Parts: sequence; structure tokens; C-alpha cells
Amino acid sequence: MSLKNKKRYNLLVRFLRWRIRNISNRNFFLVVAVLIGLLSGLATVIMKNAVYLIRTQLTHGFSAEVHNYWFFVYPAVGIALVVLLVHYVLKVRIGLGIPVILHAISGTKGAVKPHHMFSSTITSILTAGFGGSIGLEGPAVLTGGAIGSNLGQLLHLNYRQIILLIGCAVTGALASLFKAPIAAIIFTIEVLMLDLTLSSLVPLLLASISATLASYLFLWQDVLLSLKITEVFQMKQVPLFILLGVFTGLVSLYFTKVIVGVDDLFKKIRSKWSRWFVAAGLLGLLIFLFPSLYGEGYDSINRALNGDLGFIFDKSGYYTFSGEAGATILILVLLVLMKVVATALTIGAGGIGGIIAPSLFTGMAGGLLFGSVYNYFFHTDISLVLFALVGMSGMIAGVLHAPLTGIFLMAEITLAYHLIVPLMITAGVSYITIRFFQPVSFYHIHLARRKQLFTQDKDKIVLSLMKVDKLIETNFSPIKLDATLGDLVDVIATSKRNIYPVVDDENNYYGALNMDNVREIMFKTELYNTVFIRNLMAKSPVTISPGESMEDVALKFHQSSDFNIPVLSNGQYIGFISRARLFSSYRQLLKKWSED
Repeated sequence: MSLKNKKRYNLLVRFLRWRIRNISNRNFFLVVAVLIGLLSGLATVIMKNAVYLIRTQLTHGFSAEVHNYWFFVYPAVGIALVVLLVHYVLKVRIGLGIPVILHAISGTKGAVKPHHMFSSTITSILTAGFGGSIGLEGPAVLTGGAIGSNLGQLLHLNYRQIILLIGCAVTGALASLFKAPIAAIIFTIEVLMLDLTLSSLVPLLLASISATLASYLFLWQDVLLSLKITEVFQMKQVPLFILLGVFTGLVSLYFTKVIVGVDDLFKKIRSKWSRWFVAAGLLGLLIFLFPSLYGEGYDSINRALNGDLGFIFDKSGYYTFSGEAGATILILVLLVLMKVVATALTIGAGGIGGIIAPSLFTGMAGGLLFGSVYNYFFHTDISLVLFALVGMSGMIAGVLHAPLTGIFLMAEITLAYHLIVPLMITAGVSYITIRFFQPVSFYHIHLARRKQLFTQDKDKIVLSLMKVDKLIETNFSPIKLDATLGDLVDVIATSKRNIYPVVDDENNYYGALNMDNVREIMFKTELYNTVFIRNLMAKSPVTISPGESMEDVALKFHQSSDFNIPVLSNGQYIGFISRARLFSSYRQLLKKWSED
């Protein structure tokens, strides 16, 4: 350790000792929660302002009436810069923001790699600033979560405190981005699925407040305008909101399937530059044809919520059709279908970003489409602004599997609390609809594939913290497959266990021999050279591999009567896991996890 690092370490040790003597754990954590809220909020403000600066500089002077060819070039340039930065400068794997946080919670005891404190920030700014059809929410959450995780480790907090600190950071990032402190807390509970006590909500509240204040002080441009929606909910519209819920639920399913499917498709292309060339080329073509797909899409959402549908036609080759009902419906259909494709291509090309902004854009376009079709065929004049707003709620509920987040996010952003009933109807129906086809949200799909899905079930939380290699016992004395009873007696004389794994010269496992099975004959010396181990051993019907999840291991013990199960790697013997050790470790971790 260098002299400089040693001084820093000593300073940290002195601070921690002073803190233990003068500040209680609970009060200290509340202070840290406020700090994390401020840091994650400021990081989000920097990201949002940087994207705004880049976008305005690149698109300054663009005419609404001119089909601009720069829309084809800008996204490819931004993503190329990201690919260069990631592979040749940072040399790290960044990934999508929220799934990385979920994996950290369920798979790495809350540890997030330090580079995430800045890597996802820089790369997402380049991606979104140059017009990649992506959002900043995921990278903002990952940046804040990384700050929370690393600060928690620096301050030597325990696992539960680090997880709660990550929750504070996630809350702060979203509260700052949307100026929606209540929705941010609900998102953390719904999406991260943290098992919280009532006292744990106080740190989330403090982080949310501090981040929101930071946003109000330093964010130059509102993400969404704070509107005063004047439309009034009418009971006769309930069937329409139910149908809109079904529609947004199905669109959410389409959204999820396309993102995952395109991602799997591009993973098959090994060359990063081949992926960039194909995906960025297709992305540029899509944005060139439909300029409203450019960037995050919040400008279009703002205009739609103000009753201005001009964004559908601006800067496009079909500007002359502006205002025509048939053309509006056709373009809205294409926008609903193509926004998710553009997002998937942005990710496939190597861009970094989140999916909340694309979900909101798709929900807005879907709500406008639903209302426009209804007005067109039934000759009515229902508010398109109302259906755009409620459609966004339905998409968030469907894609994120977070209906409460969808409800409160839209209510807080637009101050439309008097429309809480239609928001609840559509969000609830959308969530129920997608659950019929997709049991987990987009964020949890990859974890579910690896059987690392984090839930509020404390049993699964504790099991996810346990690792097979930490429970393996290796103090068993192996006996060779071609050995005799006499050889076994010699092994027994020096062994402290009553189970003996049977292996060959290459350490391949064949079964196990229990002391109880040879007790009656082990003192019959006349059998020492005539009875062989291969005839005495019992094959093990159940085995464990080192990479198995502890949930599967616990299930094997539950279904088996064995007290010890062998651990094998490619058929070779490693050791045993005992029922007693597994459940002793489980009880200790459960007690630690449950401590408030």
C-alpha cells in the first residue's frame, strides 16, 4: 500500500471509529441516505443536461417542413463513439442498467463494479444525445446504484444496509429524472422487489426528497411538462379504459418480445463492428423515415400532452399529409410498432440506455392511436390527450410489471390526480393482460433464465446469498472402486466420518459406502480379501454440481432422504454437502437478513 493510500485508509478508520462512538447506526444511515439521494440526483441532472446540450446543438436549425438526412447519420456516429469507448478505452462490459442492479442484489451481495459510477453515464449520454432511440433511466439507476453500493462497501455497511442504500440510489435517480418522488419510491419497491420494513421506507423517502430538490435546482429542462389536465373522468368511458388496458397490455407483450428477440439475434453476430453496421444502418433508416423516433422521445410526449400532434409529421417526407385523419392513424400504427424496433436496434448496435422512455413514447402513441380510431369510426370527440396520458400508464404497468408505478408516475408528472381512476383501470388491466403471456417483467427475464430471479420471498433471498462451494465438506476419506473390505478397514481406522466416497484412479465418482452397511462384517477377517467395495457401495441417486443454485440444492434435500449429497464436477468427486450444514448456514443468514 502506497503512503498516500495508507493515509486515506487511516483517515477512513478514524472517521468510522468516531462515527461509532458519536452517531447511532440508524441516524448515520439516514444521513448517508440523504447523501446518496443528492449524489444520484446530481448524476442524473448531469446526464439529462448533457443530452439536452448535444441534441440541441446537433438539431439546431432543422425545419419542421424539411426531411433531414442527418437523422440517418447522427445515431450511427453516437453509437460508434460508444463502441470505441467501451471496447478500446474503458474495456468493460456495461449492460442494461436495471438488470445489472437486480443481478447485484440477487447474485453478488450488492456489489456493483466501480466503473458503473461513470461508464454508463458517459456512454448513455453519447447514445441518447446523438439520437439513439433509448432512455436515460436505466443508466441513471445504474450510476446511482453503483455510487450507493461502493459507498456502502467503503463505510463497511452490512449486506442488508448496502441493498437498502442501492434502493435509495435508485429512488433518487428516478425522483430526480421525473421530479416524481412518490412514484420513484413505488418503482423501487415494485421493480427491485425489496423486502422492506416500515422503518426502511424512511431512508427511501429522504433520498427521494433530496434528489428531487437537486433536480429542481439544477435540471435545466423538464423531462415532462407539468401540465394541468382539464379533462374529467366520466363513468361511460370505463369500457374504453378497460379496452385500452387490454390494448396496452398486448403492446407491452410485443414490446418485451421484440427487445429480447432482437437482442438474442444480434448476440449471434460475433463481430462488434458487424453488429454496429447492420443495426445502426437499420436504425438510421427508421429514424430517417420516422423522425419522431429520434432520441428519448420526451419532446414528442410533451407536445402530445399539450394537444399538439404535429410531432407525427414534422421533419418527415410526409409532412404535407399533416392533419389528415387517415394519415395520422397510419403513422401512429407505425410509430407504435417501430419505436420498440428502434430501441432494440440501438441496443443491438452497441448503444447504452434504458427502456422506460421508449415505453412511455409507445404508450403515448398507443393512446393517441386508440383515441383516434375510436373518434374516426364512431364520430366522437373524446380527448386524445387523456388517452395518451392513460396509455403511458398502461405501458409502464405492462412492460415493467409495475402497475402502481404507472399510476403514480403519470399522476405526479401531469398533476392529474383527479384522473386516478382511469389510470388505475388501464394500468391494472394492462398488467393482468400481460401476465397471461409473460410471467416476469422485461427486467427480470435474463435473471429468470439463469434462475437468479430476486423476489420478496425471504427464503429465496437467503438462498441466493448462499453458494455451493462454501458448503462443500472435503474431509471424507475416499476408497477405491477395486479395493477390498480389508482396505476399507484400514481407511476407517484413520477416518472421522462414517461415509466413504467410492472413486477410481482418475477420481471418477461411482457411489458411497456407509459405515452402517458394513458394521456387521467389518470384523470378519476371513472376508477381508474376498469382499470387494464395488459390491458393498450404493449408487447416489442425487448429485450436486458446483454451479447449481442453492434453491435447486435445497429442493434436492427436500425431495431426498439423504443427509449427505455428493458434489461432482464432470463426474469427478469433489466432496459432500450435508443437510445439517446447509440448514445451519441458512438459519444464520436468515437471522442476519431479518435484523433491522
